[in-house]
Amino acid sequence: MRLQLPLNRLAVLAATIILASNFVFSQNHAPKLTPQQSGTINRLQAISPVNPQIVWASGVGGTFAVTSDGGKHWRSGVVPGAETLQFRDVEGITEKVAYLLAAGVGTDSRIYKTTDGGAHWTLQFTNQDPNGFYDCFSFWTPQRAVVMGDSVNGRFPILRTTDGQTWHDIGDNLPAAQPGEAAFAASGTCIATQGGQKAWITTGGAAESRVIATTDGGDSWKAYSTPIIQGTPSSGGLSIAFRNPFNGILGGGELADPAGLSNNVARSRDGGKTWHLASGTPFGGSIFGLAYVQGRGTGTLHGVVATGPGGAAWSPDEGNNWFTLPGVDGYWAVAFASPQAGWLVGTSGRILKISF
Repeated sequence: MRLQLPLNRLAVLAATIILASNFVFSQNHAPKLTPQQSGTINRLQAISPVNPQIVWASGVGGTFAVTSDGGKHWRSGVVPGAETLQFRDVEGITEKVAYLLAAGVGTDSRIYKTTDGGAHWTLQFTNQDPNGFYDCFSFWTPQRAVVMGDSVNGRFPILRTTDGQTWHDIGDNLPAAQPGEAAFAASGTCIATQGGQKAWITTGGAAESRVIATTDGGDSWKAYSTPIIQGTPSSGGLSIAFRNPFNGILGGGELADPAGLSNNVARSRDGGKTWHLASGTPFGGSIFGLAYVQGRGTGTLHGVVATGPGGAAWSPDEGNNWFTLPGVDGYWAVAFASPQAGWLVGTSGRILKISF
């Protein structure tokens, strides 16, 4: 006898099967979480794996941390003269070479570099505009990078280096800023670079949340609209990532609503020109950082991890479905060297290794 059910019951049954299969999938593929000791109690806000063994982190109080054994042992320190600064971004190049970006008003925005594993740091750049505020940077190569700065008088004072030593303002290459348009210095991921020429900046704080992109290394830029939550000084995109020249994901939210659920995830399939909403994360508040679960230079996608003060979650399908990471909250940034070697960093110097 053929089983026939009313359409509404069929829909409920189908939904139940999908939910059950998703639950089984999440249980069978849930990542392993391993707490590690950073050596500091200062909040960590950025993480930069060089490879599965060498990883750099940075945070408030002029703090940096580095490991050369995959996080079994971390060595932390404070940059002399930077004790009051907040290192909102870090770029690890090797075990010896790294850059730090301090985010703050006026001269509190600075860039430092070490070539001896943090024993000494060279101050490369100090912002002189009293209204300026730099948020994050991203590197194409060890010598080529771009730095995002909040708009000042309708202009983005973006910086670029081509030698890893000197930083030059290229703000005239960008479109005009909206009133109040800025990035959010949450996790050092308001910029993403890909290949040797492409970069994307996610913005907020204005009427429209936008992605501003370059395909020629910063010589020219175009702005594109996003559907992510927007329209207030504390809303918009906070974190952006691309896994290849075409496929990207961005996360954000409303900072003034730390517990609310919202349209805080969007995806692009055409290199950042158009964006469409994905499913919002299951934890409340904004996404401070997100990352693809893949190794540097690899094309295999294993998922996406998003994190913020309100929680953390992972998606196996680029934001269609999300699974909560139980008990994980207060982590501001996430990054992967490989699917088996990722790290979350957050409050009180906490570091959590995440392995798929």
